[in-house]
Amino acid sequence: MYKEYKVLAVVTARGGSKGLPNKNIKELNGKPLIAWTIGQMTGSELIDHFVVSTDSTEIAEVSGRYGAAVPELRPAHLSTDTASSIDVLEYVIQREEYAGRTYDYVLLLEPTSPLRKKDDLDNMIRLAGDNPDRDGVISVGKVQLEHPMIVKKIAGDGTIVPYVETTKSVYQRQQHDEALFPYGVGYLIKVSVLKEKHTIYTSNILPYYIERWQNYEIDDIYDFKCIETVMRMESDKL
Repeated sequence: MYKEYKVLAVVTARGGSKGLPNKNIKELNGKPLIAWTIGQMTGSELIDHFVVSTDSTEIAEVSGRYGAAVPELRPAHLSTDTASSIDVLEYVIQREEYAGRTYDYVLLLEPTSPLRKKDDLDNMIRLAGDNPDRDGVISVGKVQLEHPMIVKKIAGDGTIVPYVETTKSVYQRQQHDEALFPYGVGYLIKVSVLKEKHTIYTSNILPYYIERWQNYEIDDIYDFKCIETVMRMESDKL
């Protein structure tokens, strides 16, 4: 709790993964991938309660072993490729309220983004609590190579054209303003706003800036190997 604001953290971890099978429990530098996120939640001073939402008995067992509650497996309609994280958050909040537990903020955490500094989660909560007029806080990192103004696409005639039309010739990302990407360190939103708008991307969200080495998310084995190496390089910050 921070300034009387209660925070629920939810880790979303489906069992199915096409890019990297069983990635959420694949061993990463000595422990399952999801265990890194669980450890970051348990290390927080300001998270009041946390749960793992999964459709996998294996992920549930691993999560429990590392100290995370898995109240139930997800229902079938939340276990499909089309089910969104918003659907899952709203379901978890509803179940918590049925149990008599209410929260001011919900913090969405993705196990595929384990590169969180020791104080990131609490700093996000403090930023939200110090700015109660805002809807929440989302982590963002500066786009490095793939700036949207230099990204290309293939036109109908087979030629290479700019993905974003512009009258200015651009060859380096430094020629344009800063582009940011919402890497999955954390997504913090007021419960009341989530219920009303069914999104975490409102027009009243504050950014929480992360460092360059945190700009990775695991989708395939190449991402996994990158994060494995970065973790070893930045182990003192994790």
